[in-house]
Amino acid sequence: MFEKILENVRKSEPIVHVITNYVTVNDCANIILAAGGSPIMADSKYEVEDITSIANSLVINIGTLNEDVAEAMIKAGKKANELGHPVILDPVGVGSSSFRKKIVFDLLKEVDFSVIRGNISEIKTIYRGKGITKGVDVDENDIVTDENIDETIAFIKKLSRKTGAVIVVTGAIDIASSSEKTYIIRNGHPLMTRVTGTGCMLTTVIGSFCGANSNNILEATAAAVCAMGICGELGHDKLEEVGGGTSTYGTYIIDFMSKMDSEILNGGAKIEIR
Repeated sequence: MFEKILENVRKSEPIVHVITNYVTVNDCANIILAAGGSPIMADSKYEVEDITSIANSLVINIGTLNEDVAEAMIKAGKKANELGHPVILDPVGVGSSSFRKKIVFDLLKEVDFSVIRGNISEIKTIYRGKGITKGVDVDENDIVTDENIDETIAFIKKLSRKTGAVIVVTGAIDIASSSEKTYIIRNGHPLMTRVTGTGCMLTTVIGSFCGANSNNILEATAAAVCAMGICGELGHDKLEEVGGGTSTYGTYIIDFMSKMDSEILNGGAKIEIR
């Protein structure tokens, strides 16, 4: 069902402007290339408008934040909005400090986002306007389960309606939802949480898929989430074969993204649509 989404990425090779954190910037650039896109990692407030002008999408990740980068994010976001480019937000650890919360809510006020992706604690903080996250990780009290998934989807749809963005919650169960339609995705492997930056990488894959499918943001986002999860599964299978560790695992995830095709994506996607 996602073959056209993936075909568009491979054909158009979307340019993805990424303002991200310095912990994961290299992995994010490499997985964009693996997905079929072309990354530009630029965060200077003096050039972000020019860079965004030549890109197909913009990814904003607040993982390592300062005032200059925050200003650059807003400038780039406004320019992308002016040009009609998809803008994706990764509100890393938004509940960890008052500064992060302020910047995220400034961004939400100034920029129209196409997609907001985070763990459940980060998304709840945005929904409620307050909250505490366990650093950049999800709070155990917030974890999405089959028992609470209906109420989780209900608030995600409300947040989508409020922001106009597709909302993505990632964890053991992934959810990608507009205000009307929801994809529940059960791809991935628990070991992905032991590799720094898999969430950041996913956000940039979403940026790649949305950059090539700007008229179909929800399906492009769901396809990206499925693809990343499948890469986690295939990478873990390969890891078991060679007896590798987490560093090798991160490399395999990128490797399998570069080998992703419609047969692997459609055959491996574990989704439910509501």
